[in-house]
Amino acid sequence: MKNKIIVVDGTEVLDNGPFYHGTKADLQVGDLLTAGFRSNYKPEVIMNHIYFTALVNGAGLAAALANGDGCERVYIVEPTGSFENDPNVTDKKFPGNPTRSYRSQAPLKIVGEVKDWVRQTHEELQKWREKLANIKADSIAEIIN
Repeated sequence: MKNKIIVVDGTEVLDNGPFYHGTKADLQVGDLLTAGFRSNYKPEVIMNHIYFTALVNGAGLAAALANGDGCERVYIVEPTGSFENDPNVTDKKFPGNPTRSYRSQAPLKIVGEVKDWVRQTHEELQKWREKLANIKADSIAEIIN
């Protein structure tokens, strides 16, 4: 699938990926990730989008912070439809999209799995969890600064 053109502050930006999604779910190549599930960061919120990034270590952090007891997994994903910059990080915190974070209402197709990425230390993850426990914002992106 050809990647979509994304508009940031009126400027078109094309990200060629590859793209990643971090989770603790045990999935297979060919499976589809879809919106409509509870947020890992605010369980009372049902997600209208599926989120992904072009940064493998960012997906790894998301996997480490995800709910569940499974192993941290980073999947290589392919958008099946249009996608946009994640407005939680582009519009609210950063000019442009330096985190290369995106969202889509269309499913993401798993095309592979990454086995090696930079993992956070126990202490770093504890700091992230403390921030998440205290956050009152709508998304994890609000605490990244």
